[in-house]
Amino acid sequence: MVEVDRVMIDDLGISLLQMMENAGRNLARFTMDSYISGAQAEQVVVLAGSGGNGGGGLVAARRLAGWDVPVSVHLSRPADQYRGVIAHQLQALVSTGVRVESAGLPPTRSEGSAVVLDCLIGYSLSGAPRGRVADLVRWADESGAPIVSLDVPSGVDSTSGEVYDPAVAARATLTLALPKSGLVAPQAANNVGDLYVADIGVPAQMYRTSFGLEAADLFASSDIVRVTVDR
Repeated sequence: MVEVDRVMIDDLGISLLQMMENAGRNLARFTMDSYISGAQAEQVVVLAGSGGNGGGGLVAARRLAGWDVPVSVHLSRPADQYRGVIAHQLQALVSTGVRVESAGLPPTRSEGSAVVLDCLIGYSLSGAPRGRVADLVRWADESGAPIVSLDVPSGVDSTSGEVYDPAVAARATLTLALPKSGLVAPQAANNVGDLYVADIGVPAQMYRTSFGLEAADLFASSDIVRVTVDR
């Protein structure tokens, strides 16, 4: 996936901003269709890291807010430490009036009263979550709310499936572009939950020419596809 991102940006000229918009829009759509019901929508809590995964979460928060869904966003570090495209997404979100916090933990909510979007760490995980990220992971797991992880549950190694302490136990994982090997590992099953894959605009011909993979019809009928895992 690192190489997919590189080819998209360097060879095809499809920017990280474009891919991030696609990821966040799909996460918002999945959340809306799966967890938001009726006019009295309950609050969505977005936990957003400072990397690309967090940027997707910020886009999702902006899109959900645009659909009049109550949203709060909790950053993994102070806002002035967000850089580049992620800082751009944060500023766009703040401009919409969505509440953004970078200290403390979200309020404790009773089971079933909120949806938590885990957008803290993607495939760049290196060892167990630490510091504020670890605190937010523990809060999510203790919240009693359904959790949807973007790309990879925070605390799960996307390649090996190793589950660190702490790690998000997601109700569903919306991974991006292609399923990662770690997400179908038996030891990660309880953390991944139901697995879906979302289109972020990677051309099928790029998979063929650059990686020898056939994925031409993966998103032919929908931008979000359920993955059946035989563990």
